[in-house]
Amino acid sequence: MKSDFLARKSRVFVVDDHPLVRDGLRTLINQESDLEICGVAEDAVSALPAIAASRPHVALIDISLKNTSGLELIKDLKIQQPAMAVIVVSMHDEMLYAERALRAGARGYVMKRETTGHVLTAIRRVLEGGVYLSDNVVARMASLVAGQRQRESVSAERVEQLSDRELEIFRLLGRGLSTSEIASVLHINFKTVQAYCARAKEKLGLTTAIELRRAATRWEDAHAAATA
Repeated sequence: MKSDFLARKSRVFVVDDHPLVRDGLRTLINQESDLEICGVAEDAVSALPAIAASRPHVALIDISLKNTSGLELIKDLKIQQPAMAVIVVSMHDEMLYAERALRAGARGYVMKRETTGHVLTAIRRVLEGGVYLSDNVVARMASLVAGQRQRESVSAERVEQLSDRELEIFRLLGRGLSTSEIASVLHINFKTVQAYCARAKEKLGLTTAIELRRAATRWEDAHAAATA
């Protein structure tokens, strides 16, 4: 009887480079009668073979991982494990990354600052075939589809006004790098990156850092599609 009960549990795999987060999610999920942790990993390299071996129903993945982006891992898993659902559990603002995560193949997005109940709700939602996003993000995406997206787009003529360094930083933003990560990659000061971003916003007719990042993401996606 006990083995039959355990067999009905849905298996969850956690990929996060913070041990405390992994341990916290393990404790949370293993307390549930219908869920169990089947494995954990700190990076994409160890996650891929472990997920293939344990065959989870759901994977919880952070965007920021060692040596790679969680978004790239999600894309790989979509190909290798198409039946498995993926939920992003991240500290990053979902207004910036939720849409990108869904395009990569995720079925849900939960911010780490939310209560643990949101994680459990998201897991059960995607197991039922649904998608989990906060109400704010659902409303935001609906607005974008309705036409607000155009306001945050930038023309090729405006992008051509950027200097070589401004364009380089703009494209790195579009690839998901943070300001500090860009500073590290380009071997320049963090405040220097911020200054370039400020000049790029002015030239592109944008007012906030969020608008700049969204415009960069869309520009980079369009460039990738055109060169594919």
